Amino acid sequence: MTSSELWTRAQADRYDTGETEMSSAAVLGPTLDLLAELAGDGRALEFAIGTGRVGVPLRGRGVRVAGIELSEPMLAVLRRKAGEDALPVALGDMATTVVPGEFSLVYLVYNTITNLLTQDEQVECFRNAARHLRPGGRFVIELGVPPLRFLPPGQVAVPFDLSEGHLGFDTFDLVEQTLTSHHFTRDGDGGYRREQSRHRYAWPAELDLMARIAGLSLERRLGDWDGAPFTQDSAKHVSVWRTPA
Repeated sequence: MTSSELWTRAQADRYDTGETEMSSAAVLGPTLDLLAELAGDGRALEFAIGTGRVGVPLRGRGVRVAGIELSEPMLAVLRRKAGEDALPVALGDMATTVVPGEFSLVYLVYNTITNLLTQDEQVECFRNAARHLRPGGRFVIELGVPPLRFLPPGQVAVPFDLSEGHLGFDTFDLVEQTLTSHHFTRDGDGGYRREQSRHRYAWPAELDLMARIAGLSLERRLGDWDGAPFTQDSAKHVSVWRTPA
């Protein structure tokens, strides 16, 4: 049984509205460009496909996309955009669920591997990706770099959004290597809705070791989907691992 927390129906129904920036052409364009390039003429499998923010437009690019999703309400939102024939999705967790066929690309976007709250489950996620890939296939993860250098002694939280309609900050458990994201979102009546979610953060080097355990090797690491170099100042990375050809 996965340790991932499940999206509720209410959260799923408002997810796309809350992620309008992440669904913009400026964000999605470079993401789709790289994923389509890596998929080539093969099939692509999205772990934790959610409401289809990436999978649906990638399918629109002509890539044959399939998905795995744990939350039935999130899958129900996706089904308003694409039917099973166009974009097949298996209901289950990304660490153990297996779908038929072979893929040239498996990908995980927007920090989603952190939904698996144990290291063992994250390792199994890599193994599951390798299980689905054809020889020479690639596994791609988009993941933030843990902002622990912004957490000096005595400080308990790191803010990540202070916009007009949303306040967001993370608190950390350094022993368990987990963080809790806290969200205060302005509602239409002027009040705030509070939500939180737990995640297991991981460093790039730890992911490389997970990949090695799964039989994958690092091909490249970027600072963003647009090909920016990954540096010590990068807030996130887009990493590409490959199976032996």
